[in-house]
Amino acid sequence: MRMGQPLDARWGITTVRVFMGVILIVAGLQKWLGGIGGTIAFFTQIGIPVPGLMGPVIATAEVVGGLLILLGLGARWVALWFIAEFLVTSFAVKLPRQGWDPARIDLMILAGSLMLLLAGAGKMALDEQLTRRRDVTTTPTGAASVTVSR
Repeated sequence: MRMGQPLDARWGITTVRVFMGVILIVAGLQKWLGGIGGTIAFFTQIGIPVPGLMGPVIATAEVVGGLLILLGLGARWVALWFIAEFLVTSFAVKLPRQGWDPARIDLMILAGSLMLLLAGAGKMALDEQLTRRRDVTTTPTGAASVTVSR
C-alpha cells in the first residue's frame, strides 16, 4: 500500500465485524453472569413470549453468535439472526419504551448485521479462508489447480 491509495474496503468490514463480535459476546455474558433471571424478568415485563426460554436463547445466541461473527465464520447466516433480534429490540422495545439513547447501539448492531449479510465478513475471516481452500481443486492427474478470487 502506498500513501494516498485507499485500503481494500473489506478491512473496514473487518473492523466493524470485530467490534460487533466483542459487543455481542459481552452483552450475552452480562446476561448470564448478571443472573439470567433478571433477563427473564425483563422479558416478562415487556411481553416477550415464553420469556423463560427466550432469555437463555438470546443470551446464548449473543455469546455464540458474537464469537462466530468475531471469527468471521458463517457471518452471513449469523447476521440473519441478529437482524431479527435487533429489529425487535430497536423498534419494539427500546425506541418506543426507552427512547433514542438506549436504542443507538441496537440500531448500530442492526446496521452492522445488514452490512455482513450484504457484503460478507471482510478480510481475515474464517469464511474467507474456507472459500480459498474450496477454490483449490485437484485435477484428474493429481496436480493442484488454484483459482484466486478477489
